Amino acid sequence: MSADAVSPPADPQDLAEAVGAAMWSRDHATQALGMRLDAIAPGRAVLSMPVRRDMVNGHAICHGGLIFTLADSAFAYACNSYNHNTVASACHIDFLAPAREGEVLEAEAIERSLAGRTGVYDITVRVQGGRTVALFRGKSYRIGGEVIAGLQQADGRT
Repeated sequence: MSADAVSPPADPQDLAEAVGAAMWSRDHATQALGMRLDAIAPGRAVLSMPVRRDMVNGHAICHGGLIFTLADSAFAYACNSYNHNTVASACHIDFLAPAREGEVLEAEAIERSLAGRTGVYDITVRVQGGRTVALFRGKSYRIGGEVIAGLQQADGRT
């Protein structure tokens, strides 16, 4: 290990939390929408977002693009939780029910498959404590680099 390298947290949960904090510190889009990172674990994440007046469309329901953005953000935190820079290669969403102003949406991302550079994640968006609003599937692709630069495993792998 080089003198500049930082040892990663020994526990995968600690690593996921450190990566989540690092991503959050520079994730201005997610913060601007009032989202919160409620939980993160290896291959998993939960984000929530209150539906504000400025998020409601002409049908008096939450704009679908904002529901997609919440799901996509949960996907991003889940697939980057191992400290490997990872991006979306494809996403699909099915809208099942409307969300209304004043409700809080919660997106739970769960890793379904991770092999080599690719992964598959399912994200369920619900009204907090209630009905399912949307189902999102994201396919990820690992690119070069780390979320927390210089963080290496003890055996030199990144």
